[in-house]
Amino acid sequence: MPGWVSGHFPGDDMIYRLLTGDDTSAFCHKVSEALSKGWTLYGDPSYAFDAEHGVMRCAQAVVKEIDAPYSPDMKLGAQ
Repeated sequence: MPGWVSGHFPGDDMIYRLLTGDDTSAFCHKVSEALSKGWTLYGDPSYAFDAEHGVMRCAQAVVKEIDAPYSPDMKLGAQ
């Protein structure tokens, strides 16, 4: 089923991030860095034209299993 990771849907033991950026190598490095820190791709990437700025924009969701309970005070990028 789309969106499932490791056999289950994200819940209290997972955190979610949506990585976004212009369609440049910097965006690819952002996703690669997240993967190297244990995040897992979640769903398909998104790619859209920003007509106001004349650039392509990218987005990729990632999830990560955590040992501690989720807290809104967490800095997701530091996990």
